[in-house]
Amino acid sequence: MRRILPALIALSLGGAPLPSLAEDLLQIYDMAVVSDPTLREAEQTLFATREVKPQARSLLLPSLSLQGDANFYDLDSRGGSVGDRNERYDTQQIQAVVSQSLYNRANWMTLQQADNVIAQAEAQYRNAQIDLMVRITQAYFDVLRAADAVTVREALVRADERQLEQSKQRFEVGLVAITDVNESQAAYDKSRADLINAKNQLGNAWEALRTIVGPISVPLARLGEKLPLSPPEPNDIAAWAGTALRSNYGILAAIESVNAAKATIEIERSGHLPRLDLQAGYDVSRSDAQFGSDSETGFVGLSLNVPIFQGGAVTSKTREAGYNYRAAQDRLDQVRRQVDQQAKDAFRGILSSIEDVKARQAAIVSARSALESTQAGLEVGTRTQVDVLNAQRNLFQAEFDYMSARYDYIINGIKLHQATSTLSRDVMAKGNAWLNPGDTVPPPAY
Repeated sequence: MRRILPALIALSLGGAPLPSLAEDLLQIYDMAVVSDPTLREAEQTLFATREVKPQARSLLLPSLSLQGDANFYDLDSRGGSVGDRNERYDTQQIQAVVSQSLYNRANWMTLQQADNVIAQAEAQYRNAQIDLMVRITQAYFDVLRAADAVTVREALVRADERQLEQSKQRFEVGLVAITDVNESQAAYDKSRADLINAKNQLGNAWEALRTIVGPISVPLARLGEKLPLSPPEPNDIAAWAGTALRSNYGILAAIESVNAAKATIEIERSGHLPRLDLQAGYDVSRSDAQFGSDSETGFVGLSLNVPIFQGGAVTSKTREAGYNYRAAQDRLDQVRRQVDQQAKDAFRGILSSIEDVKARQAAIVSARSALESTQAGLEVGTRTQVDVLNAQRNLFQAEFDYMSARYDYIINGIKLHQATSTLSRDVMAKGNAWLNPGDTVPPPAY
């Protein structure tokens, strides 16, 4: 961009102080890792899910309970075998009980299922980390793209303003008709409206970035002049799609979801099976009553629960778990297809972006030549003012399309690594090296 539009950038920055060093993509990403609420939510969800394992394990471990009672009695009794009684007394009782599940199949299946639930949460969190890298990259380059649009629109406004002044001068000396002035005025007014819209889009892009990073007000490094254009390695769409299907965290999470749903079927089916528990305890009872007694009792016993009929609830819950299991399998199939499409779209997008960048470079050369020819034709009367304005707009649009195509190349590369779950800070660093910290996009003034 800087090489193609030296005059444009000079006009944009002329008379302004040199910009301070900007934050690059990695620095913005590091801020987002700390402040992005979506990633923090995923992290806390992972921490919460990890508690499933100790909760499931607790069902298989002994439990100890301690219960105590203290009562006061005011007895007024007449007649009976002991005659009349009028007595006030206290009683105290304390009981300690240890319970141990000896056989409960549902508890063992729940413990096994916990591993699948945690593995699913781990994969989802890894996917959230990669998603943050993609979101921050897109938001970062959206700001650059919007800033480029503002730069182009500002240059077009200045060009249309000069063209309007020249038209008025030519009209005053009788070289052009009033229609040329009107057309130049219309083009100038449209350029101003487009600039206002471009600045609004830039503000929106900044706000989208702040949604992830937080309230930052730092300049961003622009993309440098050098951008190596190379196809993915290996240059094989099937290889990338196969890697995505094997390693994508979204697919791995869906697989663990299927395994957890399958375990739920066995957990619900276990409602038909007997349960055996062991209980042991010690009971101490004291009474101050005249005819009361103190006792200390130890006990050990087995409790067997054989479910016969529970109103069809177990059968219904087992069927429900079966439906959820098949739904989880369908979701897994959906995720696999989506990831396969994402990998292939990104792969083709990289190759298309490479050709697009090259084509846009050629289009700029052609558009500039066309503008020069049209301006020369206007001087000799073979072309009109409208032709010049159109050629001028075509040149600026070609320049913006070229810059935009370079951003698409980088983003497609990021999305390809997202599909294969190979996106990392090191991968982002390769794209970050193409930025120029000395050339900045300043934050909005507000």
